[in-house]
Amino acid sequence: MIETPAVYSHIAYVGKVIVKIKLTNYGDLVLFNHNATKRKPRQIEVDSLVDTGATRLYLKPSVIKKLGLQRVDAVRSQTSNGEAVRLKYEPVQLELMGRKENFDVIEVPESVPNLLGQVPLEVLDLVVDNKRQKLIPNPAHGGEQMTEEFLCQPTPTAPSGWPPVPTLDSMRPSAPGFPSVRD
Repeated sequence: MIETPAVYSHIAYVGKVIVKIKLTNYGDLVLFNHNATKRKPRQIEVDSLVDTGATRLYLKPSVIKKLGLQRVDAVRSQTSNGEAVRLKYEPVQLELMGRKENFDVIEVPESVPNLLGQVPLEVLDLVVDNKRQKLIPNPAHGGEQMTEEFLCQPTPTAPSGWPPVPTLDSMRPSAPGFPSVRD
């Protein structure tokens, strides 16, 4: 389905990709994982418009309130209507398509949809499949989540007789809430 929302009137055709994201109050999650509270972390599932022209994770005030996030700063933002000052809130853990990461939240007006911008997409290693109008794992990485680093020197390998280079599974804590790569 191709739509041309008024906000994108400068673009001839824009496909609309909406995803369901799970958000958890990161502060609550830390306290819960360290047994500092027995209260389950506040979380919510919401629809979000994938917006590759946006930078960050943008949420409506009603979502921010349900998650109990506290304001931490303000940021300048370039919008389709010009420059604006937006409020920045504590981070949330964002879960999408089996991938999790923590992101600061920027508040948008209630009339604007929740927006999933380029930074979360990059970190979660997800891309928009324009042909099928959906979000997919980055095919350049074989469907596995990967971060990209551009080093000046190649990654060292262990010389003969040394312990092997650690794997991702061996680097993860073995505490609850830290699944293995196979989970």
